[in-house]
Amino acid sequence: MPITKKDLDNVALSEEEYQLIVNHLGREPTIVELGMFGSLWSEHCGYKHSKPLLKLLPSRGERVITEMGKENAGAVDIGDGLAIVMKIESHNHPSAIEPYEGAATGVGGIVRDIFTMGARPIALLNSLRFGPLSDSRNRHLFNGVVAGIAGYGNCLGIPNVGGEIYFSETYSANPLVNAMCVGLLETSKLVRSQTGGAGNLLILVGADTGRDGLHSASGLASRTFEDEREVRPSVPAGNPLLEKRLIEACLELTKTDWIVGMQDLGAAGLTSAAVESASRSGSGLEIDVLKVPRRAEGMTPYEVMLSESQERMLLIVKKGCEDRVRAIFDRYDLRSNIIGQVTDDGIARIKEGSEVVAEAPIKFLTQPPLYRLDGVAPACLADIQNFDFSSIPDLRREEISSVLLKLLASPNIASKELVYRQYDHHVQINTVVPPGSGAAVLRIKGAGKGIALTTDGNGRYCYLDPRAGGAIAVAEAARNLACSGSRPLAITDCLNFGNPEKPEIYWQLEQCIRGMADACEVLNIPVISGNVSLYNETRGEAIYPTPVVGMLGLIEDIDKRCTISFKSEGDLVL
Repeated sequence: MPITKKDLDNVALSEEEYQLIVNHLGREPTIVELGMFGSLWSEHCGYKHSKPLLKLLPSRGERVITEMGKENAGAVDIGDGLAIVMKIESHNHPSAIEPYEGAATGVGGIVRDIFTMGARPIALLNSLRFGPLSDSRNRHLFNGVVAGIAGYGNCLGIPNVGGEIYFSETYSANPLVNAMCVGLLETSKLVRSQTGGAGNLLILVGADTGRDGLHSASGLASRTFEDEREVRPSVPAGNPLLEKRLIEACLELTKTDWIVGMQDLGAAGLTSAAVESASRSGSGLEIDVLKVPRRAEGMTPYEVMLSESQERMLLIVKKGCEDRVRAIFDRYDLRSNIIGQVTDDGIARIKEGSEVVAEAPIKFLTQPPLYRLDGVAPACLADIQNFDFSSIPDLRREEISSVLLKLLASPNIASKELVYRQYDHHVQINTVVPPGSGAAVLRIKGAGKGIALTTDGNGRYCYLDPRAGGAIAVAEAARNLACSGSRPLAITDCLNFGNPEKPEIYWQLEQCIRGMADACEVLNIPVISGNVSLYNETRGEAIYPTPVVGMLGLIEDIDKRCTISFKSEGDLVL
């Protein structure tokens, strides 16, 4: 059956990209291959518009122990044989469709990225953007997102210790939901995303596979919302109690020498988990989709390979150790199945029983075309930046009190306790500075030290001056950590922008990244992980360019932490 224009639209591939695939394979791709290319070449997985720019960010440092983009998250050494693993990711588009499940599964996905590396999740943070709460739809999104974050995170027993919320008309149709997770592990126990040599087995564990989330990577994350033309896949539903069992079982397995690697099934599902792991090891793989347990009748190989059903993990297990691995999963009441094996030919071979339904070189699958575009500053920027502030009349004395009250009543300035009191921020009993301060502080038990965590960003600054705004986001996070008594160590970032194919948006993206790089170089803080969320537009209107910086700081002596509150009568306030 020939590939149609509709097929290409479904997987967000251009006709030029499709021709690249045909030329490389020497034939038309099968429908399964098309879906795999569409997902792996999407902006969400392949970073085809942003990867050249992301190389501008400094990513090396004396404490950094992972290579940027090579693992599920970044890791830094904090001494005493311990490391912190951290990452921030967006779940913007799913949350705009189904706010509760979109936010909940955003938490679930970022947590899997952390324990996949052998780290126990010890903290959650989030950075949220909504339209004005005077609008009923914005209130629906706000309430659903906050409830989803609380409902999933609280069940996992991971403290939600900080974050930020901002309201502006620019986010009315396109909220931003950025979730960050931090984990702790012994440095020697770090688990890599790899497959090792031929003969190792692929074991899928967790929830059964359904049709939920099809085209989320290529459809939702790689295009704008455009009314009836919108591709709107179902948003997967989360099961935090199942994820909790996955956490404990997988962390128990990291204490053995039976596993070679682990990968969570997030965007693009089994396709991304298997192919990216094999790519990092230079190996091939073979999967039989008939061995994948399903919860829906009549699923095609295409649907099995691209499903984004939640709470699933792929483990690469040494041959001969599979029975012991599966016995641990049985003990946690987790279904596990051997679905394939590692090969040495560099080919991703997908079978349905004896029939080969997809066969493509892994190197080609994981190397999408990269686009370095010519950005153009928005035409309105000159007028905005030339605004004459002296034209604003001074406030009369009798106006000051009423203006101050109006400012304090703004949701952007008012206390966010209404939100964070819904989160459990003391579970695990490590939180020594809870939400409400510039940065949260957690103790590292047995080490006498602590870590400080914050998320910061300001889309309005970046709209007015993208390069300065990007630098300010980094500087603000660093100041918050310094005020907690910590030394900033590393950054994880989430870059939320509109359609990068528009010259003005691409210019904003490039300038923001350059500004962040400027600040990182001056402050000597590496970026160790992150995420890019593009195409945040509705009916041609983009959000403000909104880079969000998640930053980690180290406090060598937890007793010397600083807090925001006044301490004693007579103390000077400078």
